[in-house]
Amino acid sequence: MAAPMSADRFINALRNEGLTVVEVGAWRTHNRNHKGPWGPVHGVMIHHTVTRGTPYTVELCRQGYSALPGPLCHGVIAKDGRVHLVGYGRANHAGAGDSDVLAAVIAEKRLPPDNETDTDGNRYFYGFECENLGDGEDPWPAVQLDAIARAAAAICRHHRWTARSVIGHREWQPGKVDPRGFTMDSMRDRISERLK
Repeated sequence: MAAPMSADRFINALRNEGLTVVEVGAWRTHNRNHKGPWGPVHGVMIHHTVTRGTPYTVELCRQGYSALPGPLCHGVIAKDGRVHLVGYGRANHAGAGDSDVLAAVIAEKRLPPDNETDTDGNRYFYGFECENLGDGEDPWPAVQLDAIARAAAAICRHHRWTARSVIGHREWQPGKVDPRGFTMDSMRDRISERLK
């Protein structure tokens, strides 16, 4: 069981992993904590945005929209590899997912199929939205894939987690397909290499 790191430790962890971080507004206090608890944290969730253009993507993830208020993640990982921090605390990114998946993340074991939506993921996961159309054709630049691995590794390093604590949205919630265009196993391999 891990308490979320402070916002200052979070940004320092990202920078110490070699990332370029962009602070967007009052990100440290922009959250959904009034809707439920944030923590204990157990892992990192990776998403794609289904958007094009970094300014638009960052603003959408910061503000959300009428049906889903922001922040929609903690950080937006742009095509150029920069991490834009848009919120910290509870964020509307994970939604309801599978308690068996959460148990596997906590135990750092192989993930079972996600077939239930019985657990509040916004409480338990750090979330990164990654700028991509999510159509399986929009490319993932090498610098962006590297930034995703570095961001996840930074959090894992702080909490002393392995790469098994990093999952894709599609591994958490039935019907989700993100991130599309790379496998989470390949991303976990990258993260493991960074954590060596």
